[in-house]
Order: sequence, then C-alpha cells, then structure tokens
Amino acid sequence: MDKIAAFIRDELSGWKPWEILWITVASITILALSIYLNESLIGIIMAITGVICVVLTGKGKISSYVFGMVNTILYAYVAYGAKYYGEVMLNLLYYAPMNVVGWVMWNKHISAETKEVEKKRMKGFESIVVFLGSAIGIFLYGLILKRIGGSLPFVDALTTVLSVVAQILCVKRYMEQWILWIIIDVVSVYMWAMAFVNGGESIATLIMWSIYLLNAIFMFVKWYSESRRNEANV
Repeated sequence: MDKIAAFIRDELSGWKPWEILWITVASITILALSIYLNESLIGIIMAITGVICVVLTGKGKISSYVFGMVNTILYAYVAYGAKYYGEVMLNLLYYAPMNVVGWVMWNKHISAETKEVEKKRMKGFESIVVFLGSAIGIFLYGLILKRIGGSLPFVDALTTVLSVVAQILCVKRYMEQWILWIIIDVVSVYMWAMAFVNGGESIATLIMWSIYLLNAIFMFVKWYSESRRNEANV
C-alpha cells in the first residue's frame, strides 16, 4: 500500500497551473459533448481515457500507460465498427504490448527531482532514417489495406505506420515523437470527420482526436524546451 500511495503522490506532483487547466478542460469538454450527442458508454470511456493518456504522456508521467491500455482496447473496438482495420491491428497487436514495454522503459528514466520521464532529442542522421523509412512503410502498408477492402487505405496506412514509429520514439523518450503525433492527429481528425459525415456514430472519437491535436502541439513545445535543457546539463 505504501508503494501505491507513493506512486500516486509522485503522479500528482509537479503540475503547473496551465497543465491542470488543460487536462481538466479537455476531459470535461469531451465528456459533456459525448453525453449531449448520445455517444455510447464505450465511446465516452474510450475518449476520456485517451485524452488523459496523451496529456499524461506529454507531462512525462508513467501512469499514462495505465490509461493508454484501457483506451487501446476500447479504441480497437470502435475502429472495427468503422472498418478501419489498420487501426484495429495497430491497437491490439502493437499498442497493447507497447504499453507494457513503455511502462518498463520509462521506469528506468524517471527524474528524482521532477518525477517526470527525462526527455531527449534525436541526431540528424537518425531523423533522416526514421522519416524515410516511415514513407516507405506507408506506401507498402497502404497497398495491403487497399487489397483487403479497408476504408481510406493510404490514409489509414499513414496513421498506422506513423503511430508505430511515434510510439517507439515515445518509449525511447525522443522529442521528435510529437512531430509525428501532430501529423497523425491532423489525418485522424479528417478520417473520423468523414466517418461521422457518412453516418457513423463516432463523434466522441472525432472530438478525442481534435483534442489530441491540440495536446500534441502543446507538448511539442514542452518536450523541445526540456530536451534542449537536458542536453545542456549533460
């Protein structure tokens, strides 16, 4: 019990006023809109846990992986109903185990001072390899999704491949993950907007991705600043 209490205390420490305001406003907004628009209970829980997860990730709190696991399973269920098979496979076959890997990896690099994970940046050559490899992967996976009849196969492939890469960068604590998350979030907002316009009952999912986009922009600035500061202190 003492370890659990210490864990909760660490996760609640070090929050700036704007960060508390952001996670509160984001959670309340998606809850209120989802209820107003008669979203299903699964959709509401998925959206709220997703929002909390990405804010905690940006904050560098390891509890993000707990909320991430819940969100991963529920999101796969919702994506299956929308025939976004790439998203289904991504979440069940990749995100679920990566939540466990991330928990283990981040535990090794938590700052004793801030109780947040330590952030870092990639080298120039590493960035080139990552972005070139991602482009090739998007093209090849898009061909596969097109063959099995998925909706928007190359758009789906883009979010899937970049999500795989971004999650690896996240686990390895690289600031560049947020560049990929911004791209992913812009495309995902488009995907779920199209699903909603075409009669889908996915408004909570659309709102969730819109909040993800805002969060990714905020956290890119935060991680960029902190990773530069960490480099200077090495």
